[in-house]
Amino acid sequence: MNIIAITAVVVVIGVIAFLAVVRPFSPSREEAAAATPVVAENSHRLDVAGGSAVTFTEFVDFECEVCGAAYPFIEQLREEYAGKVTFVTRYFPIPAHQNAMNAAIAVEAAAQQGQFEQMYHKMFQTQAEWGEQQESKADLFRQYADELGLDMDKYDRAVADPATEQRVRFDFNAGRKLGVEGTPTIFINDTKIELESTTSVREALDQALANQ
Repeated sequence: MNIIAITAVVVVIGVIAFLAVVRPFSPSREEAAAATPVVAENSHRLDVAGGSAVTFTEFVDFECEVCGAAYPFIEQLREEYAGKVTFVTRYFPIPAHQNAMNAAIAVEAAAQQGQFEQMYHKMFQTQAEWGEQQESKADLFRQYADELGLDMDKYDRAVADPATEQRVRFDFNAGRKLGVEGTPTIFINDTKIELESTTSVREALDQALANQ
């Protein structure tokens, strides 16, 4: 190899090394998803099926009308598959929804007092009263917390604590890495399923149970 060729190789190697420093490796969506568990250790579980390997995970936005419409169906599934399937809920407040983050923070504040499911139900059961409105409904959510009998001093501190919002964003960021773009998004075990019909969801659950 002549001196010109050697010099060219050295230059190319140098450029590659420089780019590796100034532009670190960026994982693909598939790689990011593979490194992100669908269910985290701190994920909220509505039901836990002992010994079952099947987990139903829903990323929700409490202001999302489709999530609200799906809520009765999810409750029906919980009843039908009680003891067979673990049901997990993760936050995914869509930024375009004015009160989605406020609602998620309220639910997380309730969760810190062991009342996640109670506030989860409250949000969906009252969604028509506060959804799709532009003004903050944080005061209304506080009223819900009071109605549930929460310690309001602890609730207020939790709502004001940046760590509570960070916990919500933890789920949101995990969802983005997993390819969640809207709500509701459902995973059965590690597989995202298409919400074509209620029948298709049941079929996916039944198949997962059969494959245990």
